[in-house]
Amino acid sequence: MQWQNLTFNQLNANTLYDILKLRVDVFVVEQACAYPELDEKDRHPETLHLMGLSPDGELLAYARILPPGLSYLEASIGRVVVSPAGRGKGLAMPLMQHTIESALTTWPDAGIQIGAQDYLKAFYQKLGFVACSEMYLEDGIPHLDMRYQPA
Repeated sequence: MQWQNLTFNQLNANTLYDILKLRVDVFVVEQACAYPELDEKDRHPETLHLMGLSPDGELLAYARILPPGLSYLEASIGRVVVSPAGRGKGLAMPLMQHTIESALTTWPDAGIQIGAQDYLKAFYQKLGFVACSEMYLEDGIPHLDMRYQPA
């Protein structure tokens, strides 16, 4: 697995297409959730797009890392997705470990907050996140806010 962490301006057209197609295929189509997938946060100059690529360059995993103050006071990780071709290969944990490391390296004093799908609470807890809100509906899907608490 090759990991790349790029800003919007570093993405070429084909890579951007692959990212957006994966996000729409999973979040809008597979999860049957009509919502504005494209937002200005993708193009923010400090936003990072972390990609996990197979040896032949296929996008298997992706997450978006937002700077402090864009979604939360802290840095934020979102749009976390493993492609159907990448599922069952143990990619979710290393994907999140890379995003956490990237956020902490880029903004060491900011902390990290996420809006996690409620059914993934235990997964994020294994990574060091702690729930900091009650469950709420976002686009019809149960979510909760969680903060990263380093060990």
